[in-house]
Amino acid sequence: MKMDSETFGIEKGHGQEAIEWLNEEAKKDNLKFEARLYGQEIETQNFGAFEMFSWIGDVQTARKMTIKVSKRFKIKVIEGGYKTKEKIFKLAKQDYGVVRKGDKVIGHLAFSAPVLGGKWKVSEEELR
Repeated sequence: MKMDSETFGIEKGHGQEAIEWLNEEAKKDNLKFEARLYGQEIETQNFGAFEMFSWIGDVQTARKMTIKVSKRFKIKVIEGGYKTKEKIFKLAKQDYGVVRKGDKVIGHLAFSAPVLGGKWKVSEEELR
């Protein structure tokens, strides 16, 4: 299933090298996955700052690759794209993510953004 997400992030200062590495690995392994930075940073109270990136491809691949890049560069990452089950009409888009350091989940984030354009913001965060 082809998907995309904009609520994935890489620890600030590592965005460019991590994205290049992700795309090279995906190409090398013949995976349907492509990532790119889109110029937004998110600041969290508990986990520091992240450079947000979007990707196109398979969600399982995106999650595996995000864990791989975290281990490779020993950095924190946000693995987003978790939705709530309820289908309520809202004035904002919502998304949820986990903050990882390698295989370990170190926290959770809730994101929101205006339905019509606008940037993602962290609306809640919790340490694990």
